[in-house]
Amino acid sequence: MSRTALRICPLCEATCGLTLTIEGTRVTGARGDREDVFSKGFICPKGASFGAVDGDPDRLRTPLVRKDGELREATWQEAFDAVAEGIRPVVERHGPHAVGVVLGNPNVHTMAGALYPPVLLAGLGTRSVFTASTVDQMPKHVSSGLLFGDANAIPVPDLDHTGHLLLIGANPLESNGSLCTAADFPGKLKALKARGGTLTVVDPRRTRTAKLADRHIAIRPGTDALLLAAMAHVLFEEELVDLGELTPHVQDLDELRAAVGEFTPEAVAAACDVEAGVTRTLARELAAAPTAAVYGRIGSCTVPYGTLGSWLVDVLNILTGNLDRPGGALFPQAATDRTPRPAGPSHGFALGRWHSRVSKYPEAKGELPLSALAEEIDTATAEGEPVRALVSVAANPVLSAPDGDRLDKALDSLDFMVSVDPYLNETSRHAHVVLPPPPPSQSPHHDFAFNTLAVRNQVRYTRPAVPLEPGCMAETEILARLILAATGMHGADPSAVDDMVIGQTLGKAVREPHSPVHGRDPQELAAALTGASGPERRLDMMLRLGPYGDGFGARPDGLCLERLLAHPHGIDLGPLGSRLPQPLKTRSGRVELLPRPLADDLPRLREAVHRLPDELVLVGRRHLRSNNSWMHNVPALTGGSNRCTLHIHPEDAERLGVRDGAAVRVKGAGGEVTAPAEVTDGVRPGVVSLPHGWGHDRPGTRMSHAAADPGVNVNQLLDGSLLDPLSGNAVLNGVPVEVTAVAAPITSPA
Repeated sequence: MSRTALRICPLCEATCGLTLTIEGTRVTGARGDREDVFSKGFICPKGASFGAVDGDPDRLRTPLVRKDGELREATWQEAFDAVAEGIRPVVERHGPHAVGVVLGNPNVHTMAGALYPPVLLAGLGTRSVFTASTVDQMPKHVSSGLLFGDANAIPVPDLDHTGHLLLIGANPLESNGSLCTAADFPGKLKALKARGGTLTVVDPRRTRTAKLADRHIAIRPGTDALLLAAMAHVLFEEELVDLGELTPHVQDLDELRAAVGEFTPEAVAAACDVEAGVTRTLARELAAAPTAAVYGRIGSCTVPYGTLGSWLVDVLNILTGNLDRPGGALFPQAATDRTPRPAGPSHGFALGRWHSRVSKYPEAKGELPLSALAEEIDTATAEGEPVRALVSVAANPVLSAPDGDRLDKALDSLDFMVSVDPYLNETSRHAHVVLPPPPPSQSPHHDFAFNTLAVRNQVRYTRPAVPLEPGCMAETEILARLILAATGMHGADPSAVDDMVIGQTLGKAVREPHSPVHGRDPQELAAALTGASGPERRLDMMLRLGPYGDGFGARPDGLCLERLLAHPHGIDLGPLGSRLPQPLKTRSGRVELLPRPLADDLPRLREAVHRLPDELVLVGRRHLRSNNSWMHNVPALTGGSNRCTLHIHPEDAERLGVRDGAAVRVKGAGGEVTAPAEVTDGVRPGVVSLPHGWGHDRPGTRMSHAAADPGVNVNQLLDGSLLDPLSGNAVLNGVPVEVTAVAAPITSPA
């Protein structure tokens, strides 16, 4: 007999509500939840395949521990014993920084991944922290930190109300949005056009999103910051700057005018391959629109000027008065955000508080570049210890970081490695201990990170749809026990981790004058928390202390866990609204338009005006039925258009003697790969494109479907030396490559 259960989809950033069909303990179907307050029934192919992802037979069900060189099934007790025995001696002999931590993209898709890694990092005290952010969105965090004083204060376009949307390096029809959480992003773009609005897309590829646009600008890869600087120049030159209500909250306007003075549309035209008249039109239309928003994403982040480009996106929103106003770019307010503090000067944002040991890369937001992980393991220096032990949580850097071959060898040299992962993949195969979390149907879900980026304020929570399988352990308990084992408290009750966090958080809250619980007894507050588990009690605490919370009884109509559970389809908290100056945490208490690190990096951008373009450059791409490397083992999400092929323009194909479907060799600074060519005018001349997340051909993995059609690892073309200097973000787009035809054809398995 079948039943249904609700579940928030964890498979991309859209966070759509699902209605699952369950037979026994198996998910047999998934459809959109029409009553969900956020997604209203929308579903994409990934969500529709929830059951296949959940029930993948290659998912690990029991821990693995390496014995005599082989990974063998073990008990949970044996696994955590091995973790304690592997990590603590490294810390005691070589110090905390000799333990590295790598956090992958799926961490932001689970409650456990949001709640426990910060506790692990604090407990270890290590500075050797690497995450997927530095192969993705770190430039946006850094630019937001410098502009607004808070690296997590990222404004998002008000998609439901804007009349003019300029997208830079974004393809939400296939990604469903990123750093902009919006269920049914495609529908929102169509609604924009239906109400008479304008959609402009700047992208070297003619993506599905570009095809929908009113205007598509096929810019030369990597030059987005030049185009945006030139648009800012036009706004100043033609006296189109109008800050409106932002005026009292912004400083350094005259300094910014001078800084962009040299970036005329005519000066950047050749570098961008965008006519000066087009650039001027873009700026004028942006200024003339009653409401407008500029939104840049991964294509504008993973380039040499990623932080400058991310900064200039917000500069244009500010100069046109569209920041922090409905229809423009607004700051969301999540239900679990910290209690809003009074507006005013704060601590600001700092870069480079420490540096990597080998290449001296500056930290950003507490992280070192993922590109530096291999050298931090395999390179000895006179300064500090190399990384000798590694904790990897939901990460596969062998595929996601540049030069996977080098990292592959480096991981094999570690004294100890523990991986929290449901798969034995290209990275976790090196671990001494593998701790597998249960399938998503057996886990609770609340989106801590993505609600801070949502285009509408709302709050939703779903409990596990299916009970834990016998022998499985909740992901929250896995990470709590990992924290205890890694920090010298092995054997303690895992509830101690949640109790510690609750005690620390409430102890701080009662001391803060602006807190709703100021002056109260933290033990009394802790006793009032509800929830069936430690994670639920922490969620209840965050809701009660948050901007919509009940303040532990101070606001009877406010949020708490019990109220949220009474609304299984979520609670709508209303449209985004103006919030300045409250989100600002700069030292001045204002938006600082030209922070010193950005001003110091502008000469590098000026040099780019005169740089000769490379003959052929590489860009990545994303498929609707994929999310990085962790979905290629699901048959329903592979095949069709989701293939690892090299897109190449017909003119380049003819020049290089490349035939459609034939094998081509692609060579970069880090190595070479061979893939089938797909001749298409969907890329501009001089540009080729390979999707990321492929390369499932290494021995020792247990991902049978992915291995049957492995594709190639696009990041192997990179040697890891190209980074955006401010953020440490890897340069993955606009890198020079050589392409040559190969005599033998490539055929993919059926």
